[in-house]
Amino acid sequence: MPRVDPARIVDGCRLFARLQPAARARLAGMARLSEFSAGDTLFRQGDPCPGVYIVGRGLVRVFKLAPSGKEQVLHMAGPGSTFAEAAVIGGFNCPAFAQAVESGCAAVIPASGFQEFLRSDHQGCIDLLASLAGWLHHVVDLLEDLTLRDAAGRLARHLIQHAGTDGQVQLPSMRKHLAGQLNLTPETLSRTLRRLDADGCISTERDAIRVLDQQRLSAVAEGLYPGL
Repeated sequence: MPRVDPARIVDGCRLFARLQPAARARLAGMARLSEFSAGDTLFRQGDPCPGVYIVGRGLVRVFKLAPSGKEQVLHMAGPGSTFAEAAVIGGFNCPAFAQAVESGCAAVIPASGFQEFLRSDHQGCIDLLASLAGWLHHVVDLLEDLTLRDAAGRLARHLIQHAGTDGQVQLPSMRKHLAGQLNLTPETLSRTLRRLDADGCISTERDAIRVLDQQRLSAVAEGLYPGL
């Protein structure tokens, strides 16, 4: 597989979509390519933060680990997604673990360079704040899912959010990672998928799901469909 240009990864980053071209080019000039294999740990909770990661190919899960050993997946970062940006901006150590679910690569903008960019480009700061506000909205949605929705509601909402124009939702190579993200056991995830399939909301395949009835699935997500 040909080597990926980290500048192209930076250019496709959703967090940087509001930045002016010159600002994006400045960040792209700092980026280095980091390649990883499935199962690799990119950093651990409490490590000094190396920089802002932008996924170019593959999938990375960002998760917290409790003293009891229980995991909570915070984010599944695919192409165009970032992680560790909050630690870089705040100047603190990594607050979570990052582990590759699938082999791939990421562009990494070193923490020192990114912080210098923030100090010197005021408009860039404003543009990034606007993008981070969208990320904060996502975190609030995640909290709402975990506290106010049951298993079927959480899964239904996830499927709606990640369905392509053809209704297809790609699943991580190991479904336990999706279960962790939704705070479900793998058994509960499998059982809930079967229920949604039997009810005609979705069709399940080996590594993908297709949404068949988005209106009914939306009702499940909002707790308005007592059949599930």
